[in-house]
Amino acid sequence: MIIGYTTGVYDLFHIGHLNLLKNAKGMCDKLVVGVTVDELVTYKGKHAMIPFEDRIEIIRSIKYVDAAVPQYSMDKLTACKELGATLMFVGDDWYGNKKWKQYEIDFAKEGIKIIYFPYTKGVSSTLISKTLQQVRDNPKTAVTKEHINETK
Repeated sequence: MIIGYTTGVYDLFHIGHLNLLKNAKGMCDKLVVGVTVDELVTYKGKHAMIPFEDRIEIIRSIKYVDAAVPQYSMDKLTACKELGATLMFVGDDWYGNKKWKQYEIDFAKEGIKIIYFPYTKGVSSTLISKTLQQVRDNPKTAVTKEHINETK
């Protein structure tokens, strides 16, 4: 059985996330997805908009995902070894990065191959977050109490 592993925050879930999970599942028998816990997101200098419990439930509900597990550490190699994964999936925005070049060597020593999938152009959680912030900061586009009352 081929076990694959990938990780992410999966905040503001979008089509790029879905593409990665769909492609990953096509290459393994069992896909395990690590969802970054809120404390680790904060450690990375960011803040998730969607709480961890909601994010992991969204991931669990996707048909391509066989198991969703909390990601408490940035140590992806140890996670792969503990899960028995022989494939690690990431977006190709990491390809050629100095850190990931070293990961390729370290993972290969353990019999784990890193697979890079094409990054979905034009969409990212960062872009969505920045766009939302701009909308919130602009008095002409910010959501008001009147907008909320209109939806009730």
